[in-house]
Amino acid sequence: MSLDVEPPKVNAGTVNDGASAKGRLRDAADRVAASPYAARVASFARKRPRWQIYAALVVFLLLVAALAYWWTSGSSDTASQLVVTVERGDVEDSVTALGNLQPRDYVDVGAQVSGQLKKLYVDIGDTVKSGQLLAEIDPAVLNTKVEAGRAQLKNLQATLRDKEAQLELARGQFNRQKMLKAANATSTDAYQSAESGLRSATAQVAAVKAQIAQTTATVHGDEVTLGYTKIYAPMAGTVVSVTTKQGQTINANQQAPVILRVADLSTMTVWTQVSEADVPKLRLGMDAYFTILGAPRKRWTGKLKQVLPTPEVVNNVVLYTALFDVANQRNELMTQMTAQVFFVIASKQDVLTVPVAALHRYRPRRHTAHVTLVSASGAEEDREVTVGVTNRVSAEIVSGLKEGDKVVAGTAAQSGSGQTQQRGQGRSRRPRLGF
Repeated sequence: MSLDVEPPKVNAGTVNDGASAKGRLRDAADRVAASPYAARVASFARKRPRWQIYAALVVFLLLVAALAYWWTSGSSDTASQLVVTVERGDVEDSVTALGNLQPRDYVDVGAQVSGQLKKLYVDIGDTVKSGQLLAEIDPAVLNTKVEAGRAQLKNLQATLRDKEAQLELARGQFNRQKMLKAANATSTDAYQSAESGLRSATAQVAAVKAQIAQTTATVHGDEVTLGYTKIYAPMAGTVVSVTTKQGQTINANQQAPVILRVADLSTMTVWTQVSEADVPKLRLGMDAYFTILGAPRKRWTGKLKQVLPTPEVVNNVVLYTALFDVANQRNELMTQMTAQVFFVIASKQDVLTVPVAALHRYRPRRHTAHVTLVSASGAEEDREVTVGVTNRVSAEIVSGLKEGDKVVAGTAAQSGSGQTQQRGQGRSRRPRLGF
């Protein structure tokens, strides 16, 4: 028995399509082989050992794996609610500003006479008493002037004695002429001449006395000016600066030159620059304190004493100067120290507090807000609370919560690396306001 098997029919179109596809692949391979890039790759492969090619391939695969791990771990962040516990603490609302320290009482000690600064008896940092000799200006010129005045005064006094003798003579002659006149024993001309001589002698004595008084006053003024060559401390304190050096020539004809400054460091004044937006919050007598860079944990306290009415404009920013005094008995504070100042608007101690981020629908005028209370079973409850003092971080809870309650204070994003990032309920850390 024979079997007739019919050969399969081949579609001519299919064969032609396969042949054409192979032809296109072959043509593409030929074009790639003929391209300059293929020549560069082949040249690189021929010039490099095979182990370097394998090492580069391994490094490339490792970089790809690290990138994939970072991508997958970074995208595996999960968000969860951030729950905080109501605790007791201190809340303070304050205006912050920068300032610097200056002595409250100080005197710029200057010179009233010109000359060379002959001797300087103190240096910066020395403690001086009131009336202590600080410096001395060369007194040679002024000494000469005083001596000349005293010599002139002696000359005038001698002249006065001469004039007084002439006055006595004129008075005696006049008295004799007067007696003779009464007895008609002298002429009228002799009598009048004696009378005129007496008046002239009297006038000359008076003129010399006036000159003596004038010269005496001049000498006294020169002696006072001579005394100005010795400069004494006008107050007790510390020498905080010395402007003029020993041996320098001082010219006091136009203005009084400053030699040094004496300051009482027992009381310091804090000069604080406050922004115009915060000035309406300041009240005279309000509590204020500050810290310094050298002792950030220690506070110096005082009361707001004055706000200067004239502002200072720095880079188009309007700043007002607020002043308050602090005691400095231990001399821990020095001139020109930088101070971080806090003007206390309101403060509460040992009260219930929550983060500001836990508040929503906050109404400052009514002192009310809402929080999301979390029970022990995990159930959430919206509760209204009464709010007291607030700042940018925390808020006082007057009523509505008790110590130990748990409230939602935003969300915490948990990344694949285990780090937690806190997110508030709003776009900022301040509570949303409502009216």
